[in-house]
Amino acid sequence: MSDQLVTREVDGMPQSEQLLALYRQMINIRYTEEQLARSHQMGLVHGACHTYVGEEAIATGVCAHLRPDDAVFSTHRGHGHALAKGVSPHEVIAELFGRATGCSQGRGGSMHLFKPEVGMMGTSGIVGPCILQATGAGYSFKLLKTDQVGVAFFGDGAVNNGAFHEGLNLASIWKLPTLFVCENNLYATEVPFAYSAGNPNVGNRGPAYGMESVTVDGNDVLAVYDAAEEAVQRARGGKGPTLIECRTYRTRAHSEGMRDAGYRTQEEVEEWKERDPIKRYNEWLLENEEAGPETLAAIEAEVRATVADAEEFARNSPWPEPDTVSDHIFSQE
Repeated sequence: MSDQLVTREVDGMPQSEQLLALYRQMINIRYTEEQLARSHQMGLVHGACHTYVGEEAIATGVCAHLRPDDAVFSTHRGHGHALAKGVSPHEVIAELFGRATGCSQGRGGSMHLFKPEVGMMGTSGIVGPCILQATGAGYSFKLLKTDQVGVAFFGDGAVNNGAFHEGLNLASIWKLPTLFVCENNLYATEVPFAYSAGNPNVGNRGPAYGMESVTVDGNDVLAVYDAAEEAVQRARGGKGPTLIECRTYRTRAHSEGMRDAGYRTQEEVEEWKERDPIKRYNEWLLENEEAGPETLAAIEAEVRATVADAEEFARNSPWPEPDTVSDHIFSQE
């Protein structure tokens, strides 16, 4: 790890129950995504499928501090955010299968997951709008004088978008309760971020907008957890927004079925697989005697069974009825 990265500290660390909850959530995301990749290969997923494999620590570490009434806005790579925010594997898989039991009732698919009941306010295939949406949520919460928080998850590719400048600048001016979480996985589709950005260090852009900013190892769930805890407390306390850059890597292709060579080397992929967030956290829990191998194996088996049940549930769920095609387009109020 770079010396510039913020690493976790023992002080303020979550208790043992929370430590295992973090592991369970990362496993939940990984197993769901692996099942979706298999389902995509079988033709059960309609349209694109951008998996979150390799980045599980970020959604897990941030969403551990959020309440159901906090608002999350996400990207095309949003399955992990939805799961961490409280959408079940059953609802996520059914949505990607286009079934009526999906979280968006089969209308959204992989890139448009939506469940306001748990504060998952939508993912989008467009690059960058989540930044402005989270800023808007923060503005609403400030007007309403609540302690709710708006969160934007976005990739490095969105950082060169005008929405990044506009959203961060406005949030800073008005000290909005907003978290801007950049998942810097080094590539925007196949374009290296080091090539497309004159300043590839996202974390040090925060001071230019007058806001708190930090760069963390995005494959260390406790580092993300610590940074998010401080940022959420700052937001709820009326002290304004935070920019969190999480250095990470997607170990699968940009989207299932796309090529995964020519723009990065296999050696680079294998190097990052050694930094796998789940592998590292598993080893940390064992080395620090926070959990035994039997406990972790039991969690893995339970989650694997849940995901298998979710896939079967999705397969057996009905398609949306044709006569509901115009539902949810216009407000009925």
